[in-house]
Amino acid sequence: MFGMTRYILRQLLGPMIFITLVLTGVVWLTQSLRLVELIVNRGLSAGGFFYLTLLLLPSFLAVILPIALFVSVLYVYGRLESESELVIMRSAGLSQWTLAKPAVILATAVVGIGYAVAIYFQPAGFRAFKELQFDIRGDFAAVLLQEGAFTTLAEGVTVYIRARETTGELRGILVHENRDKKRPVTMMAERGALVRTADGPRFVLFNGNRQEVDLGEVGLSLLDFERYAIDLSTYEASGGPRWREPGERFLHELFNPGTGLDDVNNAQRMRAEAHRRLTGPLYGLAYALIALGAVLAGEFNRRGRWRRIVGAVALAIGVQVLALGLPSLAAIRASLVPAMYVGVAAVLAAAAYVAFGPRRAQRPIRAGAAA
Repeated sequence: MFGMTRYILRQLLGPMIFITLVLTGVVWLTQSLRLVELIVNRGLSAGGFFYLTLLLLPSFLAVILPIALFVSVLYVYGRLESESELVIMRSAGLSQWTLAKPAVILATAVVGIGYAVAIYFQPAGFRAFKELQFDIRGDFAAVLLQEGAFTTLAEGVTVYIRARETTGELRGILVHENRDKKRPVTMMAERGALVRTADGPRFVLFNGNRQEVDLGEVGLSLLDFERYAIDLSTYEASGGPRWREPGERFLHELFNPGTGLDDVNNAQRMRAEAHRRLTGPLYGLAYALIALGAVLAGEFNRRGRWRRIVGAVALAIGVQVLALGLPSLAAIRASLVPAMYVGVAAVLAAAAYVAFGPRRAQRPIRAGAAA
């Protein structure tokens, strides 16, 4: 019996790992497109970009692993049925539980991984991602030191740097500020430097001019200067503490939010996220049981098998909608939090009954029906 369990388990692992890698690659690629702006406008290196996207990997796995498990169980057990291996195993006296045991073992492992991801790796990775993203967006050295490119420093402020010396000196500088639509300002300088002071960052320009146009009076004000300092502190991200989103908080932080205004306003949203992490991984077991029920609980009929597979896929989609919809509703209304636990328990009970309950009696197979 143990040898049969290992045999089916090996059959399940291969497709599951392959599907997980493929889906992870697809999701990783689509999510990476959202971060291209950090390379184009913020000068992020390829290594930094890869590390930043890698931090999002745990949140991908929380969704991908249950789906990969469902597809793997449906595919492997369907193939065993089509090749009559399940018929032989049953003829050898293997029970329904013995046949389903490898999938249940793998599903239990997926549930364990899901809890590890939901409780620690997902919030830790997402928190590191948000912190790094926050630092990159506030790093003015990375923004201003781009050569040969027009860079948007803030809304209405564009900077161009022709060249940067090894000493850090900048040459061929143009700064255009259009925040006041009626009085746009353009500054040009031969050279400059970015310096940080106790009062914040300063962009110091040398040997240039400042042009200001008053559109109301249709006049031009021109100022030549040898040295001119631009205060960048109004553009820089605030140095104060950053509010942490529910996705980057650990369980104890979700159940006990702070007393700040943002925490109070989002308290119910945080508690719903905490309960989602406690119930979400259990859906991985439900998906495996749904796939087992579609293959093992039905009668042996190759022509009717596709109906059971389509039904299992439709049911899995419905369960996924339930898993995503209940937390969203619970974030709005606290009374719906118990429904999250009732929902996953009902799905598990129903799927387990179909997979391990009384099997339908085999109907006599007519000549040519199995062909």
